Amino acid sequence: MAATAIDHIPAETACPGGCRYEPKWDGFRALAIVNEDGGVRLWSRRLKSFNDAFPEVVLAVFDALPAGTVVDGEIVRWGRDGRLDFAALQRRHVASRRRRDLALAEPCHYVVFDLLETGGTDYRPRPLTERRQALERLLADVPDGSLIVLCPQMRDVGEARLWFEILPAQGIEGLVVKAADGRYREGKRGWWKVKHRATTEAIIGGVTGSIAVPQTLILGRYERGGRLRVVGRTSPLPPSASHSLAALLTAAGDDHPWPSVLPAGWAGGLPGAETSTSYARVLPSVVAEISVDAAVEHGRWRHSVRYVRARPDLTPGDVPEGLDLE
Repeated sequence: MAATAIDHIPAETACPGGCRYEPKWDGFRALAIVNEDGGVRLWSRRLKSFNDAFPEVVLAVFDALPAGTVVDGEIVRWGRDGRLDFAALQRRHVASRRRRDLALAEPCHYVVFDLLETGGTDYRPRPLTERRQALERLLADVPDGSLIVLCPQMRDVGEARLWFEILPAQGIEGLVVKAADGRYREGKRGWWKVKHRATTEAIIGGVTGSIAVPQTLILGRYERGGRLRVVGRTSPLPPSASHSLAALLTAAGDDHPWPSVLPAGWAGGLPGAETSTSYARVLPSVVAEISVDAAVEHGRWRHSVRYVRARPDLTPGDVPEGLDLE
């Protein structure tokens, strides 16, 4: 079941039977299926197996859940600083030769938030409240040290709004909002997701498309050592923004600090999951105000950022360093 993005936290009365609020985890969505013989399969949203990548989660599911059970959740990795570490998940997913060692050195958790089947009962047609009660009973005896975690859930919108403000410090993107009376509809969008966003500034270092008609912006920030590094890429610009920015941008020469073609992963997206990015380099003198979410990795905003406006009143020296939001 999927969620539709919205830009506000709905009140309790906005959902049939009342709203329920859960953290939106920054991890790998996964179904855990324990067949009638006790065999465990972890499946991604695209029906790819996670068993080899996360053997410790497979074992934890085997220990915690009875045969004939299907649950929905998110595989996450908490770093030593208490934040979710998406880069660690990526290492686990691609580093086939080191998976066993990483399973011991960087164990992941499986946060379970829904129950689809157990004990011969199909819970998909049941309301969320009933599924949640059955899930709580199912996980009641799981020890504190288990890698299986029951997802927190709350009813009060005031507490949910407090969560929304404090959880980004732990790398949690925002909230998922569900109807208490809602069924689990596989492949359908019936939940809402609200991402925490902050407004900040970055330096325009390049554009896709052309300088005359920019399509997206390649954004940078200076590190403490004085190096300008790529920190993000905007979503496609509306025509009005593209037109106004074209008048502010100036083509750069070969002394630009970035290569003429950006390697895969430098300008958004997962490393190795995209081709290199061709773009036009511009003088890094124009500051843009942007809206970003909490998902970061490798010193970059992982998701596309939103362009808000140009800031001709600011110089590159006024832009925070790294990914600071102050």
